[in-house]
Amino acid sequence: MRTSGTFVCLFNGPAFCLLLWIIQHAAESLLLSAPEVVKATNRGSVTVPCQYDLQYKENTKYWCKGKIYEFCRIVVKTPKKRFNNRTFIADDKEAGVFSITMTSIRQSDEDKYWCVIATSGRNIFTGVSLLVSQAVTTPTTSTQITPIQDEKSSWVTLRWILFILMLCCLASTHIAAWRIKTARKI
Repeated sequence: MRTSGTFVCLFNGPAFCLLLWIIQHAAESLLLSAPEVVKATNRGSVTVPCQYDLQYKENTKYWCKGKIYEFCRIVVKTPKKRFNNRTFIADDKEAGVFSITMTSIRQSDEDKYWCVIATSGRNIFTGVSLLVSQAVTTPTTSTQITPIQDEKSSWVTLRWILFILMLCCLASTHIAAWRIKTARKI
């Protein structure tokens, strides 16, 4: 049975809630990854790969636009190869990657986008910022996730988890010392 962590947090305090939230998001980042930033030129095109865990190969995937995920507008979605205006999505289920190709990019396309996997619970998503430059260099830009980027992402997540754990230990030590000190006064 999966719980949201709310019940547990009522009894263990906000530090535990924060730790639970960090661990949940760290686990989600291992299920879906994409480049944080992609760059394209005006009137060019860009391809964004969204790598996912193979347990989600049959789930619907989509690409949406908006600064905040909860309010983003779906641009294109699977289950089949779909083309919507200037945006194309394709899902390679064997490789565990769905790719979004945007063509004839305009300055107005510059925004935050989201790679999303629809699930029966909370959707899994990761953000991608698209930056559009006026310089006309190569008309096509393709961004791929390298093992180094993926490893860097894992270390960033691990570093945050360790930081939160150290804060929890510090807070627990402080509380224990305070309780011992007040118990001696009584």
